[in-house]
Amino acid sequence: MRLVVFISFVVLCLSFSVSINARKLVPAMYVFGDSLVDVGNNNYLKFSILKANFPHNGIDFPGKKPTGRYSNGKNVADFLAEKVGLATSPPYLSLVSKGKAFPITGVSFASGGAGIINTTNKDPDKLIIQTIPLSKQVEYYSKVYQDLVRQLGSAKAQHHLSKSLFIFVIGSNDLLGYVESGSDLPMKTTPQHYVDSMLMTLKQELKRMHGFGARKYVVIGAGPVGCAPKTRSESNDGDQCNEEANQLAIKFNKGLKPMLQGLGSELNGLVQYSFIDEYNVFSPIIQNPSTVGTSTYFLKKLS
Repeated sequence: MRLVVFISFVVLCLSFSVSINARKLVPAMYVFGDSLVDVGNNNYLKFSILKANFPHNGIDFPGKKPTGRYSNGKNVADFLAEKVGLATSPPYLSLVSKGKAFPITGVSFASGGAGIINTTNKDPDKLIIQTIPLSKQVEYYSKVYQDLVRQLGSAKAQHHLSKSLFIFVIGSNDLLGYVESGSDLPMKTTPQHYVDSMLMTLKQELKRMHGFGARKYVVIGAGPVGCAPKTRSESNDGDQCNEEANQLAIKFNKGLKPMLQGLGSELNGLVQYSFIDEYNVFSPIIQNPSTVGTSTYFLKKLS
């Protein structure tokens, strides 16, 4: 199981990258991604083992119970929503399963274990739905978009969405899938070609989103995934970070910036984007954890 789970104080650091001025300008927030922003979608995947509905998840969340978040407390999605003055966008599958209307303030499609590439974390026998890949998340959003157009009319819906935020936090599971033990990906493609494929696929999905009214993107790059607790525990070098995975993350982030710039040019400037470099936020904490009041042992052993 490939899940990248970082602790809440790092998420808090990331949240400050969004301008507080957005509070009066953002009517809704739509969230796409993996375990860093999943607020419960995987709870509704009946046969998936990629869930976080057990302790110690949620021990610092209001109510102190697991919610489907892969963290002890609030995650990136919660902090970003607070920052722009909104309630956390509810999981899409929770609304569908209960027959509830889609709220005008946003919906979350994020799924723990999800990747940009459709085959990431896909069950080998293809019978069990383990997670919701990005392409499926965008497909779900298209249904919300159609519902919004029905509610507001086309012009008002487009105006509403043009002011809304579209958050993307995804790619880490794809990177770990390349370097994990037993993966045949290195025999099929080079690291650079694999990263390029990820970037091309992500760009295609962002363009699809533009067709469904998205104009303001917040894209969070990959963190030092080779230093995640599970990855460290599988290390053959004494619980050290997997540098191959970290180098892939650096390649991915390096390609994200020009990809986003190119997207803006292709769409004639009709999109705005913010890129948050999670790698450079998290790396100093790993190198010197005492700066945030914790220990190296804690960072290595947290799970």
